[in-house]
Amino acid sequence: MNISSHKINTLQSYNLALFRGALHPEFFEIEGRRRITHGQYDFEAWLHRGGHVLRFEHHGMVITEAVGDRIEQLPERGHVVTMPCAGERDHEQDFGETVSYMSSIQTETLTGHLYLGTYNEMLDHGQSPECLIVDWSTEQSRNNLSLLDIQRYATEVHVQSYHLRGDCGMVLRTQSIFMLKDD
Repeated sequence: MNISSHKINTLQSYNLALFRGALHPEFFEIEGRRRITHGQYDFEAWLHRGGHVLRFEHHGMVITEAVGDRIEQLPERGHVVTMPCAGERDHEQDFGETVSYMSSIQTETLTGHLYLGTYNEMLDHGQSPECLIVDWSTEQSRNNLSLLDIQRYATEVHVQSYHLRGDCGMVLRTQSIFMLKDD
């Protein structure tokens, strides 16, 4: 496989899946976890190499976002939608009368120099207390990174994710908002 077709295959393997309900942690090799209980909602974030899971709960309504390159292995129960991460796309969804969800996805492939600069910038950014970060190497590549930047508000949680793959120069960014609607 040549390098450019490897980049395309890597980009095409990443998806964002949305579920009405929780996912079990056994589906993921979790390397970082953050839990927030605030006012009327609970939120939990799991970070694994190359992906993440976000769970938002309000009065028994559970919404889960999963991003990664093995989404097809997740259960069908509660599945709402799956979107490929290649390119740019947005998604909005209301869950009942009380919760709104919005997500924006952007992917790009960078040349070696630009990728390394982005990697170093994200590595520095990941030292913030609001962030979860995992940095790893594989036989194929060094300088892989996954990062979650989580902001908590009274009625909302905003999460920016960055997943960087050194083997193909891929940078995947998502911005997700879980928001309580006026009751």
